[in-house]
Amino acid sequence: MNPFDTPWRIPAGIQSRSISFENPTGKRGAGGRAASPLGPGRKGDPVRHVHDGETVVLADIQGRGTIRHIWMTLHDKPQLLRGSVIRIYWDGHDQPSVDVPVGEFFGFAHGRCSGFQSALHSVTSTRGMNSWLPMPFRSAARIEFHNRSGARLPLFYQVDYTLGDDHGDDAGTLHASFNRQNPTTPGRDFEILPERAGRIRYLGCVLGVRPLDPLWWGEGEMKAYLDGDDEWPTICGTGAEDYVGQAWGIQDEACAHHGCNWRENDDEADTGRVSLYRWHLADPIVCSERMRITIQQIGHRPTYQARTIDDYKAELFERSDDWSAAAFWYQPGPAAVPPCPPSDVLLADLPEPAPSDKPTNPDPDADTEPGT
Repeated sequence: MNPFDTPWRIPAGIQSRSISFENPTGKRGAGGRAASPLGPGRKGDPVRHVHDGETVVLADIQGRGTIRHIWMTLHDKPQLLRGSVIRIYWDGHDQPSVDVPVGEFFGFAHGRCSGFQSALHSVTSTRGMNSWLPMPFRSAARIEFHNRSGARLPLFYQVDYTLGDDHGDDAGTLHASFNRQNPTTPGRDFEILPERAGRIRYLGCVLGVRPLDPLWWGEGEMKAYLDGDDEWPTICGTGAEDYVGQAWGIQDEACAHHGCNWRENDDEADTGRVSLYRWHLADPIVCSERMRITIQQIGHRPTYQARTIDDYKAELFERSDDWSAAAFWYQPGPAAVPPCPPSDVLLADLPEPAPSDKPTNPDPDADTEPGT
């Protein structure tokens, strides 16, 4: 039993720690020592300006523990939120097990979202971003922030974790990878989770869709290929909006385990970009040998007056759109994931910043600046 599922318990041997620029090592009694004009310990080091091409080590933790919460904020601009990347290395492994854009790491695509709360994330309208994903590690955890956005940015963050946790033999390590195809290939299913070998628990995904055709785009089915599956999957969905728990198109509604946290156009045709997510906490997808998850790109073209099932099937067509996916899963021990695509792939065809996407920090030196 997880002692933190019963909040009245005080587990022995667990130590609480937190890392930020105010305590970059997380050591006991080492926080808040930097000085400001108000004096030592008076908000002396809350933020850093990260230049384009720069990498910042957010945490370098030794020991056995669990990351419990990550909070972060930077300027609310799609270029920064999609163009910056989070990488996480577990247990001294030299390849990252998490390699995804910042926005997707915190549960939204395209660098845009409305304020929302899900079972794993909470993001405010001013882009205070929180991840509540539990991330166990057995000997070490290293988190890096890579600015590949083409601009300088202000970075605030905090990593909250515990040390001394007893994970048990069946605890998996968090992995996450990002894929974008702009555009997809007609008739070839888009890959959400690349094939992984071994015991896997698929946690879910963040999907970004930019339709390239004004007709309805979301008839494609999610497919989960498990263990011995080859040509045909064990789990087969009924449509893209169905997979994220919605119906009859996309609605700007964010729920605990599924939903849409940003919709570009408020039209019945769903012609604009959407940011979607689906978490498999209550309905786990697991395998013992291998797993691969895809989704089709199928549209619907209404041409018939009669509404029979054969008419409906005749109106379906293969299509090509701009799709992205950040997949999250647990597997035993750290393993490398496919690398996050280069900046030109991440930053292509992003939405315009929202009218409210303006810096609220009164310090002009905190404004986004191009280049280094």
